[in-house]
Amino acid sequence: MPGSIKPSSLLPKLKSNLFIIGFFIPAFLYLFSFLGIILLFLLKFSFSGNLPFLHLLSFDEFKAALGRTFWFMGVGTLLQLGVGLMLAILIQQSFKGVGVVRSLFITPIAIPALVTAVIIDLLFSYPFGPINDLLLGRHDFFPRLVSLPVNWSGSEFLSLGLAILGKTWRDMPISMLILLAGLQSIERDQYEAAKTMGAKGWQQFKYVTLPLLTPAILTILILRSIENWKEFIFPFVLAPAYPLLGVLIERLYHVEQNPALAASVALGLVILIALTTLVFTIITKMVRRYLVRV
Repeated sequence: MPGSIKPSSLLPKLKSNLFIIGFFIPAFLYLFSFLGIILLFLLKFSFSGNLPFLHLLSFDEFKAALGRTFWFMGVGTLLQLGVGLMLAILIQQSFKGVGVVRSLFITPIAIPALVTAVIIDLLFSYPFGPINDLLLGRHDFFPRLVSLPVNWSGSEFLSLGLAILGKTWRDMPISMLILLAGLQSIERDQYEAAKTMGAKGWQQFKYVTLPLLTPAILTILILRSIENWKEFIFPFVLAPAYPLLGVLIERLYHVEQNPALAASVALGLVILIALTTLVFTIITKMVRRYLVRV
C-alpha cells in the first residue's frame, strides 16, 4: 500500500532507540498514571457532595476567593514578567561585576517560600513591627509618616498586596533566567540590520527583541500564571483572613472536613488554569503576528 510503513522498516529504528524508549516508558507511566488517578478521584469527589461542582458558583466563599485569586494571578504574573525582563536586560550587558550581580539576583529563589513569607509577616507586623516603627518615626534617621500604626493584615488590599510583592520577589529569578536565555539566543546581526535601517533603541526592542522573545514570554506567562493560580504559602501566611482558592481548598478539607467541596473547588481551579493557559497562548501569538507584520 503506497505511503504505508512496513513493519520490517520499524525494527531497526526501534532497536537503535531502545535506550531512549527505556527511559521514556517509565517516565510516561509515572507521570500519566498519577495524573489519571488524581483526576479520577477529583471528579469522583467533585460530583458526590452536598454542593456538586455544577453548583459551585452558588458558593459565596468560592466566588470571593475566585475574585481575589484572579487579581493575584493577573497582577503577580505581569509583575514577574516585567521585573524579570528589566533585570534580564540589565544582566545581559557586559560590565565589571556582572557575575556578582547575577548571583545576587538569583539569591531569592534559594530562600524557602515559607521563610520569605514569615520574614515579611514579621517586618509588617502590627503594631510594633520594624516597618511600623519606621512609619511612626520611632527612629531618628527616618521621618514620621503616619500617626497610627498600619494594620497590614487587617486590610484585604494591603495584605494581598504584600503577598503579591513577596511572591514576585521570591520567584522573580525564574522569569529573569528564562528571559535571559531568550535574549542571549537573539543574534546580534538582527540588531545591526535594524540599525542600518534607522531603527532607534525603542524600535529595536519593539520590532526585534519582543517578537523573537515571544516563546520565552509565553513560557513565563504560562508557568507563572499556573503558579499564581494555585499559590498557597504567601496568602496563607500574609492574608489568612482573605483566602485565595488554594487556601480555601486547604480550609475546606482540613478545617471544615468537607473533602467533596474541597475537590469541587480544586476541579474549578484546574479548569481555570487550563483556560488561562489557552488565553495567554492565543494573545501572545496574536501580538507576535502583529509585531512581525508591522
